[in-house]
Amino acid sequence: MRNHEVVTEEHPAAHGQGAADEELMRALYREHAGPLFGFVLHLVAGDRQRAEDVVQETLVRAWRNIHRLDPQACSLRPWLVTVARRIVIDGHRSAGARPREVEAAALEQLPAEDEIDRALRMMTVADALADLSPAHREIIVETYLKGRTAKEAAAVLGIPAGTVRSRVFYALRSLRLALEERGVTS
Repeated sequence: MRNHEVVTEEHPAAHGQGAADEELMRALYREHAGPLFGFVLHLVAGDRQRAEDVVQETLVRAWRNIHRLDPQACSLRPWLVTVARRIVIDGHRSAGARPREVEAAALEQLPAEDEIDRALRMMTVADALADLSPAHREIIVETYLKGRTAKEAAAVLGIPAGTVRSRVFYALRSLRLALEERGVTS
């Protein structure tokens, strides 16, 4: 909604008074830029760069609408504050709608796991699992790979929970030996 005291449909500045427009903008800046910056700084939680950007964008919008601004109104500050507040709200909404941008330099410093190493480790573990007895392999798959508790694995396999715990102990010992034979150490 427009503040009708500030914005008018016809303003003499719209009829080619370029120097008057520039003087009005200078006056707007002198009178309102400082207080507007303080207001916006509070809205953007102290981010000075963001506050400066919002004030600049607010004044650019005032410049674009200079032919509609009424310099005779008691103050243009309410209009400027409303525009600035809307810019901050729009910025907040758009930031939430898209992922935060990250500089490429920051991405280069992140450690990235080598997919070849991961694939080789998985092949080695799969190979070592193949060397286990079927009962040991089955218990490792149920408890570690499928994430079941001893009680849940017992229900699935149809064996007592105590047997599950015992098999897990011996299966892990066998798996550790099979991995050590392949050069994998803890």
